[in-house]
Amino acid sequence: MLAYRIEAPKEKAVLKQIVTPEPGPNQVRLTIHACGLNFADLLIQNGTYQEIPSPPFTLGMEIAGEIEAVGESVGHFCIGDRVMVYAGQGGLAEMGVFDADRVIPIPESMPFDIAAGFQIAYGTSHMALAHRAQLQPGETLLVTGAAGGVGLTAVEIGKLMGATVVAHARGADKLAVAKDAGADHLIDDSEDLRARLLELGRADVVYDAVGGDAFRAAFRACNPEARLICIGFASGDIPQIPANHLMVKNLTAIGFYIGAYMHFRPQAVRDSFATLLDWYDQGRLKPHVSNVLPLSEVEEGMELLRQRKSTGKVVIRMR
Repeated sequence: MLAYRIEAPKEKAVLKQIVTPEPGPNQVRLTIHACGLNFADLLIQNGTYQEIPSPPFTLGMEIAGEIEAVGESVGHFCIGDRVMVYAGQGGLAEMGVFDADRVIPIPESMPFDIAAGFQIAYGTSHMALAHRAQLQPGETLLVTGAAGGVGLTAVEIGKLMGATVVAHARGADKLAVAKDAGADHLIDDSEDLRARLLELGRADVVYDAVGGDAFRAAFRACNPEARLICIGFASGDIPQIPANHLMVKNLTAIGFYIGAYMHFRPQAVRDSFATLLDWYDQGRLKPHVSNVLPLSEVEEGMELLRQRKSTGKVVIRMR
């Protein structure tokens, strides 16, 4: 089978033929239909992500497909079941073996292209806003990088939770995508973010996947008792937070990484996914996929993320 592999440390990922794996106990093998790309895939290739598998391994963190074989002790899945998996690796391949406790059935109404890019972006935003920041109806939510994979879902979920959503992104096209997702106010990256936030009455919750200047500007335009959620640092600039300002303004800085929750509170993640899939089945969520590419063009897909030319999700389709 064909897979997009990193064979040794510091080596570039390449497409190559490998042996089709067999499922062990409590595992299933999927015929993979699609895999969602994430900014983390770029960080893994650069060796700068917080969790990097030991080579050799196949890239691709989130997957959608059909079960085509089950290992011993797997009694709750059947061959032919349509499922998605947040596995952390193994998705950019024609087939893959995954632990059954990470496999989640998907609704019949959900296409594989949507399922492949659903878990990380929506799960991150839902758990960060609902579980960690406890966003309340009527509060003002600022989302930086609001047209990206996680940012766009934060706009959508924030609006569903009753917040006034301020979207910050680069360029009119990306801001239009954020507006379609429910943003009430739009701030272009070329504008003075702090000044515009002050005009809008400051922020109660900041959802920041960018870091750098955007975080620093938002930090200076928060209401008392605001919560600032650090999701990522797409700018490459990890800001330093002055603790005395946290104290004087009674602010809370919150870190959130969904991958860690998969280890120490997996049930919380599963509960979040159940809520999100129910919202999707009710038509309350409208996932945005800007690019669908074949496995042979996976490097082009990665470049779309690297150059920030995509909106929402980039998905690689295997078949």
